[in-house]
Amino acid sequence: MENDIPHLTGPHLTGIEARIAERIVPTLADLGFELVRLSVLGRETPTIQVMADRADGTLISVEDCEQISYAIGAVLDVDDPIPGAWTLEVSSAGIDRPLTRGKDWERFAGHLAKAETDLPIDGRKRFSGIILGLRNVADEEQAAVIRLEDGAEAVLPLSGIRKARLVLTDALIEASAALMGARPAEESEDEASAPRVPKLNPLKPGRGSRPGKKNPRTAGKKLPGKHLPGKHLH
Repeated sequence: MENDIPHLTGPHLTGIEARIAERIVPTLADLGFELVRLSVLGRETPTIQVMADRADGTLISVEDCEQISYAIGAVLDVDDPIPGAWTLEVSSAGIDRPLTRGKDWERFAGHLAKAETDLPIDGRKRFSGIILGLRNVADEEQAAVIRLEDGAEAVLPLSGIRKARLVLTDALIEASAALMGARPAEESEDEASAPRVPKLNPLKPGRGSRPGKKNPRTAGKKLPGKHLPGKHLH
């Protein structure tokens, strides 16, 4: 089962987060989704935050988040990796999404991103520039490549990236809108009639998260082995 857990850049999955990922990744795959990010926050009543993508890259909906929540909530209720009560929050990645997997760096090539590494590279830890894709480096490790403002290339090994995300730009919004079948309101009729070629590869923009509501009948109760209804974020 260990091989089913995706390598996610950023804080690497260990301990309880790794155990939860091991349990939910097969269920997500059966439903046609992939794990993007997983975090467990808090102690008394922990919150399990799950960020997911559609495997085919198409837009994830609130209904999808609800489906995921019910499915993986049932799995975790049975496996009970966290004693006592816990809350589950499921969300889509959004447009200015975190870049947590190698394929994200290829899919969003040409767009602006910011990244921070665990250790300095060429004397710095923070980088901002245009994504150029992936590159194989020593020992078959993959690295993200970005073009900095001065034209230089920064090669960031995926295992050393602490966090990274897309920067919201007009180009990213336009590409995401095109993938959702939308066109800017100011577009001319001639432009509207022309075929649009999305610049994301493959599909899957999402819109930013918005909070859901907890069930007031169960929120705050201690239910050993059972999770509290949480948020379905989009």
